[in-house]
Amino acid sequence: MKNNDKQIIRLAEEKVVELFGSDADHNLVYHTIDHTRNVVKRVNEIAAHYELAEKDVVILNIAAWFHDTGHLLTSPAEHEQKSVELMKEWLADKGEYAGLADEIERVILATKLSAEPSGLIQEIIKDADTYHFGTNEFKEMDKLMKNEMVLRNQGTIVTDWKKNTLYLLESHHYYTSYCKDLLEAGKQKNMAKLKKKLGETDSENGSPVNFRIEGSKDKSAAKTKQAGYITKGIQTMLRLTSENHMRLSEMADRKANILISVNAIIISVSISVLFRKFETDPFLVAPTIIFLTSSVITIVLSILATRPTITGGQFSKEDITNKKVNLLFFGNFYKASLEDFRWGMGIMMRDPEYLYGSLIKDVYYLGVVLGKKYRLLRIAYNIFMVGVVISVIAFTIAVFTKSPETTTVITTPTRSPL
Repeated sequence: MKNNDKQIIRLAEEKVVELFGSDADHNLVYHTIDHTRNVVKRVNEIAAHYELAEKDVVILNIAAWFHDTGHLLTSPAEHEQKSVELMKEWLADKGEYAGLADEIERVILATKLSAEPSGLIQEIIKDADTYHFGTNEFKEMDKLMKNEMVLRNQGTIVTDWKKNTLYLLESHHYYTSYCKDLLEAGKQKNMAKLKKKLGETDSENGSPVNFRIEGSKDKSAAKTKQAGYITKGIQTMLRLTSENHMRLSEMADRKANILISVNAIIISVSISVLFRKFETDPFLVAPTIIFLTSSVITIVLSILATRPTITGGQFSKEDITNKKVNLLFFGNFYKASLEDFRWGMGIMMRDPEYLYGSLIKDVYYLGVVLGKKYRLLRIAYNIFMVGVVISVIAFTIAVFTKSPETTTVITTPTRSPL
C-alpha cells in the first residue's frame, strides 16, 4: 500500500478517536471506539483474504472508521446517515481522496441491518460489523447492546430481547465465503444456546416450547462446518505466513544489493585513485588496505546471503509414498518428468496430512533461509560500519603523522646564466 494511502487511513483513525473522545456519550456501551477498532480489524482480515485493490482497501478502512460515528450525535435509526455526513465533512479537504466520498457513503449505508450489500467491499463491511454473531464474544456483546438500548430509552426494542435477538440471528446471513466458512457454525451454536434458554423459560411459565433444539443431525452439520472453519483458518494462516516470509526475503535481497553496489563503487574508486599515489604517498597504503579489506569481506558476506541453494531436483515414488518430499518447492522436482510430478501432486492433494505437512515444511525452511540471510547481512553491515570507521581514523592518523621525507617536492630547474 502506498504511503499516502496509509497516511489517509491513519488520519481517519485519529479523527474518529477524537470524535469519540471529545463527544463521549456515556450511554454508548456497545457502540464505542473499541467496537469501531474491532470492525476495522475484521474488515482488514477479510479484505486480506480476497487481496483487494489498494483503492478498495482505503474505501473500506475509512468507511469502517466512520460507520458508527453517527451514534454520538443522533438516534440509532438515523446514525448511518449522520456517519456519512461526518465522513464527508472530514474528507472534503483531503485532496484526491475527496473523490472517494460517494463510494465510501455507499459502503457505510450498507451497514444498515435492512440493507442488501452490492459488491464485495459492501459485503465485507457488512460481515465485519456482525462478525461477533459467530464467535464466543456474542453473549457479552449482546448484553452490551441490550444495556445500551436501555440507556438510550429504546424500550420497545428491549422487550422480549432474547426472542428478538434469536429472530435477528435467524434472519441474518453472512455474505462473503470467508465468513460463511469461518463463522456460520459458531452462529448456529449461539442460536442453539438462545433456543435452549427460551425453551427453558417457556417451560417454567407453563407455555409450550416453540423452539427446536438442535438434534444429532444438526450437531453433525455443525461439526462439519467447524471443520471447514478450521481448514479455512489454517489455509489463511499458512498463506499469510508464507507471504510475510517472502516479503522479508525480498527486503533482505535489497539490503544485500545495496551493500554490494556501494562497496563495488568503493573498490573501483580506491583502485583507480588511491593506487596511483602509493609511490609518492606510501603512508596511504595501510589505510587503503583496511578500507578495501572491509569492503571485500562485506561483498562476500552479501553474496553469500543472496546466493541461491538448489537441491537435486528429483524424487522417487517411495519418497511420495513415505511423505518424505515436498513437491511445493521447485528444487525437489525441476528435473522430474511431468507425469511423475502430476502423479505425486495427485497423491499429495488427496492426503490432507501430507499436503498441510508440506506447507508447514515450506514455511519452516523459508524461515531457516531467512534466518541465515539476516544473520549474514547483520555481520556484513557490522563489518562495513566498523571498516569505514577504522579506515577514516587510519587515513586521518596517516595524514597527520606522515614524515616530511615522504612528501615529494617538485622543483623547477634553474637556468644557468649565459
